[in-house]
Amino acid sequence: MTVNKTDSYSSLTETSRILKLLCDQVDSVSLPPAVHDLVPQVKFTATRDSPYFPIPFKETETGAALKAIEGGLACLLADLKDGETKKRKIVVDLEKTTAFLCQAYMATVGGLGKLDPSVKTLLKDTDLLQAQSISYRRMSANLYETKVPGEYYHIHGSLEASTTLGMIGLEGFRPDLTTHEDIVRVIEGAVTKFSTAELEELNAKNRQAGVPALKHEEFLKTPHGKTNIKLQPWTVESLETETPKVPLTPSPVGQKCRPLEGIKVLELCRIIAGPIVTRILGEYGADVLKITSPHLSDVPFFQVDGNMGKHAAELDLKTPEGREKFEVLLAEADVVVDGYRPGALERLGYGAASLTKLAKERGKGFVYVNENCFGYEGEWANRPGWQQIADCVSGVAWEQGKFMGLNEPVVPPFPISDFGTGCIGAIAALAGLYHRATQGGSWHGKASLLQYDLLLFKAGKYSDEVQDQLRKDIGEEFLALKHDNSVDQISGTALRRMRVTCPEIFNNPRLLDTWYSAAYKNDVQAVLPVVEVDSLDIGFRRASRPNGADKAQWDFGGDEDYRKTA
Repeated sequence: MTVNKTDSYSSLTETSRILKLLCDQVDSVSLPPAVHDLVPQVKFTATRDSPYFPIPFKETETGAALKAIEGGLACLLADLKDGETKKRKIVVDLEKTTAFLCQAYMATVGGLGKLDPSVKTLLKDTDLLQAQSISYRRMSANLYETKVPGEYYHIHGSLEASTTLGMIGLEGFRPDLTTHEDIVRVIEGAVTKFSTAELEELNAKNRQAGVPALKHEEFLKTPHGKTNIKLQPWTVESLETETPKVPLTPSPVGQKCRPLEGIKVLELCRIIAGPIVTRILGEYGADVLKITSPHLSDVPFFQVDGNMGKHAAELDLKTPEGREKFEVLLAEADVVVDGYRPGALERLGYGAASLTKLAKERGKGFVYVNENCFGYEGEWANRPGWQQIADCVSGVAWEQGKFMGLNEPVVPPFPISDFGTGCIGAIAALAGLYHRATQGGSWHGKASLLQYDLLLFKAGKYSDEVQDQLRKDIGEEFLALKHDNSVDQISGTALRRMRVTCPEIFNNPRLLDTWYSAAYKNDVQAVLPVVEVDSLDIGFRRASRPNGADKAQWDFGGDEDYRKTA
């Protein structure tokens, strides 16, 4: 962005304000007061003091403020680990934060990114039901106008597609439809036969993840909106107080401290937000073991970025053999991160109540972190959902459309809400580990896509002057997009233009980490950790791998990956 001389906006100043806003909004359990004391040690840096994303919300500034809190908690854990309080400078770079928030589109495997069609040949095919690989089926997750002009509904076929397509009267497969225009004509033509109320009824009957696109003021009038706007961005609550304190393992003599070294994290998540929670914990030294079912679909490319630093194994928790192996892993775990549909893990017998019982039996507490779409209070708390769903129901999509000069909603470019929510979930996990180490007991952290979006509204939109400059920078090709363009079309169009206007983000090796991945048999490039802290070792110990590449065990020895960047 070229800063107008009459524009006094400062991203750095605004980031500091949002950091204070967060400290004021979150209670002393969810955010230990000791973090507040570290705020003077935070330094925000930027090559240019102005925003990057063609979005009306302060995404980079909000993300950087969250990263500062993340870094503060890492400092507290490092002090506990090494038995002394040190004054450490916490540096959060706004360009690194911007890269973090769109890193799914910056990662590469074999030099190919998400939008390169040939990248599929380098990936493990985990799109078991072809909901991603076939354009028609993928567009079962998109925003369309309804029977009522001016009302829009985001249907969402998730990773299955056929159920959503069937509920609006369409076939699961249409090989004759190949162009975006033809696909939209057919699917939107089917959606426009229904009102929002009728789609909501179909959606509930078929247990799908669709939602009406509401303006923010409309959302705030709903019972769910009235409940959730009053809540803080994340919560950490006590599950039990009987188990003793769990001290952190001291750092090896002569080595920089990795705050979470020795912590074992079990990940039960798919797609982006949940895996980003644990990716961040891995950056601080935790051993992260991702468990997925061989029978559940996942987006193949998102694993390139989301599985950095982890091991990834497959277990079927619906079989006695799978449960037996999982319970062996669970017995040693410190943190469990659950990103599945509300109630799914409880039905399998591994929810908060079961973990609390196990913690008391083994004499060592758990930190359990939930990540979901709609939050944990209100009438829609049990609805399934994804990033686009939260963006549409909260009013973010309508604000994006207004920013683009339209009288219709548009899903913003890049899955930014996913990455912001991942950061919030990691903060909740870090706070839980701090409480376990200082007080004992088990702790339950809760993060949601909706609360991240509501935080954006609380942080406030850019001024008209800043938005005008962002529109000028992004250009007419992006502003010509409409509600029915796909996420990849919107993100790809923004990406092409931002590579020209923001070379400090997209052509900058200081933001990227390159590894050889033995599992992919190729080089993998991913965005580096955002936070830098004096005397802490923050970074990856291994490259990413596809789901199911490793054994379901805590022994992480023998990796053949190696880092290629200095």
